This record gives sequence, C-alpha cells and structure tokens, in this order.
Amino acid sequence: MATHAYLIAEAGVNHNGSLERALAMVDAAAEAGANAIKFQTFKSELVISKFAPKAEYQKKQTGEEESQLDMVRKLELDRAAHEQLIQRCEEKGIDFVSTPFDLDSVKLLGDELQIPVLKIPSGEITNAPLLLAAARTDKQILLSTGMSSLGDVETALGILAFGYLYREGEPSLRAFAAAYLSQEGQQVLQKRVRLFHCTTEYPAPYEDVNLNAINSMRSAFGLPVGLSDHTPGIEVPIAAVAMGAELIEKHFTMDRSLSGPDHAASLEPDELKAMVFAIRHVEAARGDGIKRPAASEIKNIAIARKSLVASKAIRQGEVFTERNLTAKRPGTGISPLHYWELLGKPASRDYEEDEVIRGDVGEL
Repeated sequence: MATHAYLIAEAGVNHNGSLERALAMVDAAAEAGANAIKFQTFKSELVISKFAPKAEYQKKQTGEEESQLDMVRKLELDRAAHEQLIQRCEEKGIDFVSTPFDLDSVKLLGDELQIPVLKIPSGEITNAPLLLAAARTDKQILLSTGMSSLGDVETALGILAFGYLYREGEPSLRAFAAAYLSQEGQQVLQKRVRLFHCTTEYPAPYEDVNLNAINSMRSAFGLPVGLSDHTPGIEVPIAAVAMGAELIEKHFTMDRSLSGPDHAASLEPDELKAMVFAIRHVEAARGDGIKRPAASEIKNIAIARKSLVASKAIRQGEVFTERNLTAKRPGTGISPLHYWELLGKPASRDYEEDEVIRGDVGEL
C-alpha cells in the first residue's frame, strides 16, 4: 500500500456490461489520481438465486419488472474483458482490483489472472467457503464490513487466518477461532489483510456512517482500516482520511444519469478528481502531531508578535513604569513576557515614543 491513503475508484458494475465504457473508466480513474480501480467479477447464476428479490435502491433505479438475477446478468464481464482491463490499467499506471462473488471468480482472479489484491464485499463476510478460498490464493485481501458487528469481523478474520495458514485441514468455527488467536494467525493477518468500515445502503444516510467505528476497528484488530463510502458527495471520505483512514473506496460513474443500480450513488469523473485532490491536501495538512512553529510561519514571528516599547518619551535613568511601558508590534525587541521584570528598572538611554526597548537596559 502507498504511504498516503490508498484511494480506490469503485467502477463496480457502472460500465453496464460495456467493455468500452469500462476501459474509459480506467482512463478516468487514472486521470483523477486514484491508486486503483475496482471492478466486480461474478457468474450471475452462481451468485443469485432466481427467487432473490432486488434491494429497494435497486428497484428504485432499475424498476421491479426484471428479477435481480436478470438485472445482474447483463453486467457480467468475461475473462477476455478482464484481460483487456488489466492491460489498460498497466498502461495507465493504476492498480487493477476486483471483487469475486463466487468460487469460480476467486479462482479466475487469484489463481489464473494472478491479481495481487482481492476485495471481499460486505455481503460475503459470512460466506465462509468464499473467504477460505480467497485466503488460499495467498493474495492480499481487502475486507469490507458493512452490516457487521466486531464479532462478525473477528469470525471472518479467523476464516482468513485459517485459509492463509492451512492449505489442508478440516475447516470449522473452532478451527477458525484457534487460527485467529494464534500468533501465526495474527502475523499473517497483519501482512495480508486490510479492513473497510462500510454502511451498506445506497446512498448511505450521513447519520448512519459512524466514522468513529474506524478507530474502534483499528483498536480491536490492530489492522489498517479504511472507509468504503456510499454517501453522496465527497465530504465523508475526506473526513475519514482526516481521522486516519488508510484506504478509501468510492463508487464512480461516467454519467450519473445512466440506468443501472449504482449510478445514482456514484461520483462523476470531475467529482472523483476533486475528492482525490482534497484528500491529498488533507493528508499534507495532518502533519506529524508535534506542536512547534512551522517553517513557513517562522518569518512572521517578528511581524505578528509584540515587543516592549515606550508608550511615551523616556529619558535615560528614568524608571520604567506602567505609564511609560507597553507592548506593540514588531516582535524584534524584548518579549512582553518580561514586562514585570522591567518595571522599576532605570532606562539606560533615551527612548522616543513607540521606540522598541532594546537589550541595553540591563540584565533581566
């Protein structure tokens, strides 16, 4: 991962099944400055039952006439399309990431195409066979945790730890828990797994985002945590980075008015670019946390701070008092911190009104 937050432009299925549009999305994500673009890899019949209903947001965007299976079937990308997208990503200098939704797709991405990073979506966090297969590819895994408690996440991490550690062996909840608690399991999770906090609603209400859960997850699991964001606009991912999120995933589309389940909750390319731009500025502004004068402001100390000055003419030998001594800019003389130490001392020379008191007044 990059030293800055790793920014993933989530293309998802917003290509609407068009390879040409998917390739254009690679170009747009690279132009926006994202680190990676993420697609979705699936065989519809292996993922969705013919009886599966649509989510409410899907009904709103695509109607109720067709089934969820029929809707998703039109959004598949075949192996040849994946190969072309991978090649375009290499040409554009942006990472290719995808989400496998079934075991065949895990094999395609991890074993055949050798994609180095697999993203596990929130809906698959309880899909133990898929989690196990993903870990056994030995690829890095980004695990999204929408709709989950800390306990759900821990269980999923146990499955991943078991899969990374054991190519053979009998899977069970007890075995997963033991793998999670082992030193070897913790070490492999540290090496291979990153987490996303997520609110699985499209768009997600701001009041349900709960950005503070990012810190809770980091504390609970000791892993890097980011945000997979489904809110409108770009404010929430920017705030998440300000709070220390190490990864950001955000849906984008070439045109929000297109038909399809996710377009309405996605950024357009100019908005994606604005998000990346703002996040990089926020990262620069976070700093190292040490409170000290910044390099750019040191030159302004003498201009903005004050010195002790004569509030009226003072003759040599005359005593400094509250009536003839005050603090004014510039800050090139004695600091007003020494005001009371100077009171009662004689002036070593004449001062005209507003003249800065110099160090020749004696030891303070």
